[in-house]
Amino acid sequence: MRSDRLVAILLMLQRREQVTAAEVAEELEVSERTARRDLDALGMAGIPIYSVQGRGGGWRLLGGARTDLSGLTVGEARALFLVAGPAAAATPEVKAALRKLVRALPETFRAQAEAAAASLVVDSRRWNSPDTADAHPPRFLAVLQDAVIRGVQVRFGYIDAAGNETERTVHPLGIVAKGPSWYLVAHTDTGQRTFRIDRVTAITATDHPVARPDGFDLARSWRQVTDDADRLHTPVEVRATCAPEGLEYLRAALGDNLDIGTAGTDGRIAVVFRGPSEYGLAGHLAGLVEWLEISSPQGVIDHLATIGAALTDRYGPPEHPAARH
Repeated sequence: MRSDRLVAILLMLQRREQVTAAEVAEELEVSERTARRDLDALGMAGIPIYSVQGRGGGWRLLGGARTDLSGLTVGEARALFLVAGPAAAATPEVKAALRKLVRALPETFRAQAEAAAASLVVDSRRWNSPDTADAHPPRFLAVLQDAVIRGVQVRFGYIDAAGNETERTVHPLGIVAKGPSWYLVAHTDTGQRTFRIDRVTAITATDHPVARPDGFDLARSWRQVTDDADRLHTPVEVRATCAPEGLEYLRAALGDNLDIGTAGTDGRIAVVFRGPSEYGLAGHLAGLVEWLEISSPQGVIDHLATIGAALTDRYGPPEHPAARH
């Protein structure tokens, strides 16, 4: 279910005493079947809406929360904003709608609703290395997200990448879903750290408040984490230009690991991408030399020349005997 539709439906329910699937479908330009599915999904997510059967029926908010959504409990308000407002996924229009919805909530709910909307980043891109995480949400995900929203420190047992288990007290700042893996971004005594949630072995929430760094933004912080990881695992940066007709082949070869710039006066497009080694990149790109012209680093260019010479030597046409005299 699209988060912008969810917010739009809640705002419709806020403005009107009752809506029908047909009215939702017309306003949101979707089919009635999609509208019914979205309305059902709202109820399954914990939002207090219910259907009125029969002629003149439709969907209503429990408690008659037509103007102030007073029918929402604090937990239900959090559920709504968790679904509707992942920090990296919400569009500007959705964020604007969420701000309107926050103003409609009872004042005592607003802080946790806003915290819920900012507590989660969804990063659909997988790491370059194989990810062995379980596809199911990890055991302590809900406890950690609750701590993020309530702004309290936690103590947990943790097994690091080397297999060592330690106990730590951290200040939870946000949760990130990256592919099948879940991460906690937290402030610690040694600075900001990222923890894989499936490596947490036990957890206890404390009553001590989180010390949140001034100006902290989860989406921006996570971009820095992934940029640093990319530089660590793919230290070689290649700069090149690509002919327009070869750009789709380059995208297919490099996927998300490709930054596309602007076209020059000759029509060729500036591109930048990274890889783990100069030789590995040269081998990966050798089949694209018809469209790709690399400007740096020199090591990749030299490896391409060596690969080209070896290919010509092995697969080129046999030398004519007359050429020997």
